[in-house]
Amino acid sequence: MRRSGILNSLIFLLLILSILLFIISFFQKDRTSSVEKEVEELSLNLYQETYQLKKRMKVLEEELLMDGNGSQNQSFSPPRNEINAILKNQVIALHKQGLNVEQISKQSALPITDVQKIILQLS
Repeated sequence: MRRSGILNSLIFLLLILSILLFIISFFQKDRTSSVEKEVEELSLNLYQETYQLKKRMKVLEEELLMDGNGSQNQSFSPPRNEINAILKNQVIALHKQGLNVEQISKQSALPITDVQKIILQLS
């Protein structure tokens, strides 16, 4: 009999302890909410920084498009007498693929006359 009394009191004690721990768990600080807030703040900071960078890039692009007199520069093509070696290689590769001069001109952003000069230099 004594053994069942100890068992009953032990079970009762464990039951009380589990109820106590259950109640304490409700008052415990939720760690996930703080992590969620940190992630949200980091996300907002990232979006703001990205927006600022895009704004700066737009200003820089506008400045590059303006020449010294304040008028907009319409052409991005290199000077007529100097064509980049990479562009020359691109024109040559496109010509070897069988594209016509107009298609090569569109893909390389070079005038047709420059494309023709490069192709003629191959011969």
